[in-house]
Amino acid sequence: MNMISTHSQEVKELDWLIRFNPNKRLLTGKSYLAAKRILDLVLVLLSMPFWLPVVVLVALAIAITSPGAPVVFTQARTGKNGQRFRMYKFRTMVPDAEVLKERYSHLNELQWPDFKITNDPRVTKVGKFLRKTSLDELPQLFNVLKGEMSLVGPRPTSFGAETYKLWHTGRLDVMPGLTGLWQIVGRASLEFDDRLRLDIAYIERRGFLFDIVILYKTVEAVVKQKGAH
Repeated sequence: MNMISTHSQEVKELDWLIRFNPNKRLLTGKSYLAAKRILDLVLVLLSMPFWLPVVVLVALAIAITSPGAPVVFTQARTGKNGQRFRMYKFRTMVPDAEVLKERYSHLNELQWPDFKITNDPRVTKVGKFLRKTSLDELPQLFNVLKGEMSLVGPRPTSFGAETYKLWHTGRLDVMPGLTGLWQIVGRASLEFDDRLRLDIAYIERRGFLFDIVILYKTVEAVVKQKGAH
């Protein structure tokens, strides 16, 4: 538990991690990775009749409220082994949000290169709803199908591996995920170093049952809109 010690009160909610002993995992190595990939594909494909209509409805809502602007926002993210890939999200901000980022940089609440503003003025009305409900992340299910992401793993950063400190690079040993430990705890409110400690705690314990528990707790966090901005 030393790796997840932090000043953040929220991280104390992770006492249940102690139950997952890294030395008592049923699957490890290649067998775990194969099972993890199968779990990703089965869950995404079986749930497709439910999430695909939602994707269509959200896309229509964005297109109607912001005609002429892209519905999906693609951004280069850092994945396994530091490889960059294009991650998909529904656009929740005005089209020139990246240009406006410099204008609002003085309002940034996290340490650079992280960037977060509570009640960000660049976020659209539809975007606020999508962020609160985490529906803006739905297009990443296509990243999962493509094998660029997993359902569970460290969240891929927008900044490249060259900006990482040496102890940060351990998160690059595994495939990034749609959700992870910090999604359960603080979501948008944790600093990068605190999120890294959670990533390392996940990597040390990652296993088939552990992934399933994280998915379950993620659903709980989304329903409660915990830490969403």
